[in-house]
Amino acid sequence: MNNASPLPRERPQDRPQPLPQVIAVVGATAAGKSDLGVALARRLGGEVVNADSMQLYRGMDIGTAKLTLQERGGVPHHLLDVWDVGETASVAEYQRLARAQIDRLLAEGRTPVLVGGSGLYVRGAIDAMDFPGTDPAVRAALEAELERLGSGELHRRLAAADPAAAAAILPGNGRRVVRALEVIEITGKPFTANLPGHDSVYDTLQIGVGVPRPELDERIALRVDRMWEAGLVDEVRRLEAAGLREGRTASRALGYQQLLAFLAGECTQEEARAETVRATKRFARRQDSWFRRDPRVHWLSGSAADRGRLEEHAVELLDQPRAA
Repeated sequence: MNNASPLPRERPQDRPQPLPQVIAVVGATAAGKSDLGVALARRLGGEVVNADSMQLYRGMDIGTAKLTLQERGGVPHHLLDVWDVGETASVAEYQRLARAQIDRLLAEGRTPVLVGGSGLYVRGAIDAMDFPGTDPAVRAALEAELERLGSGELHRRLAAADPAAAAAILPGNGRRVVRALEVIEITGKPFTANLPGHDSVYDTLQIGVGVPRPELDERIALRVDRMWEAGLVDEVRRLEAAGLREGRTASRALGYQQLLAFLAGECTQEEARAETVRATKRFARRQDSWFRRDPRVHWLSGSAADRGRLEEHAVELLDQPRAA
């Protein structure tokens, strides 16, 4: 009979399993990505690299749910507050900035934790991805049509040429619709055909945080209410004075676009709030669909019932073998 005491159960964090070079926490807005990203970075001695396109803008804090310094818990965050609101966002420029941060952290022996729901930005950071160039004449012609016909009409044209791209781009996002049509005209191929396969440039573990749709819708409505209470209207007023209305990208951000319409007298403040909720719910569905198409994402439940175990479940994924 063996009377020896049983060995203590080995935990994933006790094993000499090599960490992935990069951890990416992805999913829809209000799913709980930011908190999980901070928890994992703290646990691994890593740092967060932002992959939310609108959090790159200075001053867009309340409406983008940018974590406060206190909420960051001492974990360094990078690629926040990079651009002025009048600047046009560039995925290619973001790719350059993100990879510079990732490479620096890896050289220092720290784990980059990429956090955000902007699917193209995430892929630009971690995947083998080159962006088609631009043609000033084609771009100018499309922008003139956008001004004359509106984004809805151009979005219908995009839907006929590339249904997958149209499904991923909001009809009101005229800048992205124009870019997709420009790439189609330059390359002669659908915009989505220019996206590469799932080939990572880093050893990456992608963790998706999923929340059942009814619960996520409730969270979004509550978040918008809290943004209003926190002073989003005043934030938009300040940013309007700083050039937000002229910004081709920042002015289209959820909440900001609706409040600019309110400040222009085009709707009531309550109508702006209600439209922000509706538009954010639609956007969350598109985010979820985008990430669900990527077979490399490991999905975890971020529902209220499972949220207390979310970090531990994420840590368990670190111990699982990864595809070469």
